Amino acid sequence: MRQRARATAWAVLLMTAAVVLNSCKKQSEPAQSAAPEQPKAEAPAQPSAAAPAPAETKPEPAAAGGKKGAEPAHNYVKELLIPAKLKEKAPETYKVRFDTTRGEFVITVTRAWAPLEADRFYNLVKHHFYDNAAFFRVVPNFVVQFGISANPAVSAAWQHVEMKDDPPSQTNKRGTITFAQTGSPNSRGTQVFINLKDNPRLDHMAQGFAPFGIVDGNGMNVVEMMYDGYGDSSGPDQDQLAKQGDPYLRKGWPKLDHIKSATLVGTSDSVKQ
Repeated sequence: MRQRARATAWAVLLMTAAVVLNSCKKQSEPAQSAAPEQPKAEAPAQPSAAAPAPAETKPEPAAAGGKKGAEPAHNYVKELLIPAKLKEKAPETYKVRFDTTRGEFVITVTRAWAPLEADRFYNLVKHHFYDNAAFFRVVPNFVVQFGISANPAVSAAWQHVEMKDDPPSQTNKRGTITFAQTGSPNSRGTQVFINLKDNPRLDHMAQGFAPFGIVDGNGMNVVEMMYDGYGDSSGPDQDQLAKQGDPYLRKGWPKLDHIKSATLVGTSDSVKQ
């Protein structure tokens, strides 16, 4: 009996020692580190069906009658180089506004006074023949003369484009405008003059100078301001002016006044200019 009891005691002692050793082993092992958290990959947001994607915007075309973009400048010089095509009949009356280095004035043309001259002047103004031209002959208490193009090529094209004479139906009183002539029949071309005073003797001189229009209102206040310091004897040579153009004047007669523009007003053609 004693031997059996002793054996049992040893067995219990051995089991207790095994439990203690196993517990110590667990405490001595390093703890397992948790796996690092992976970043979350979020799916890109999908565009909402109600929100359209951005689009490139383009300007809407101008509505009919609305403001249009700037149009390329009209080539009037090209048309002026072919005088034979510029034979449009003028309205019975029309107005021309002159914007000059001294200010503005308006001329009213009455076709019945001198139909051929009115037609010629109308076509020249409509195609801007007189733009930038100089008042190259200003004789105090007599006339202010202009009508040689600032462009020599245009002057050359019109050099021999004379028209038949209109017989005078009006007197050359102050403010009237008349085509110049050489004194020979049918010699009127592009040059015109404005009377600074009543010049009735011109009505019967040579072929007769035929007025075709008159300066409106107080416009003569502007016309009479044109520089007249060179007089009639010290002014530029007309042939050289026609051949060399405005640079010729700027060099020798820098004080002469100029036409900035001459345009039709109050007619359907004035809208097209």
